[in-house]
Amino acid sequence: MDDPALTRLQTLPSWLLGRAGSLAHRLVADRLAEAGLRMGHHAVLCALAEHGPLAQAELARTVRIDPKDMVAALNELQSRALVTRERDPRDARKNLITLTPAGRTLLHRAEHLGRQANTDLTAPLDAAEREQLTALLGKLLAGRVTP
Repeated sequence: MDDPALTRLQTLPSWLLGRAGSLAHRLVADRLAEAGLRMGHHAVLCALAEHGPLAQAELARTVRIDPKDMVAALNELQSRALVTRERDPRDARKNLITLTPAGRTLLHRAEHLGRQANTDLTAPLDAAEREQLTALLGKLLAGRVTP
């Protein structure tokens, strides 16, 4: 952040948030890779843990993954026995995706790795500053961004 050519940019919240977001993404992606997961995989496992079995199309909408990319992600997760994909008994046109016990176990590991990444991200801050940062980011996004 000491590049004199970027002095003007370095005063803009949008630029700083973008850089912090890129750093956060890289730190989390690197940690998740330790568990053999990508960010999209993690999102799928989180959604299934939080919402229970979901139709494949609904899952894609929930985690904002293109349906074609969702098929590839689910193929990978299913090949590792982390999710099951079967016909929805209420509507045979739909696939119902369910988190397996192995998927739940890996999700717990991924959550631990994600916490480590967030600790790394916020290491320069003390505890009060971390809480303040989280509160301010939540306030900044409140009502503007859907989860």
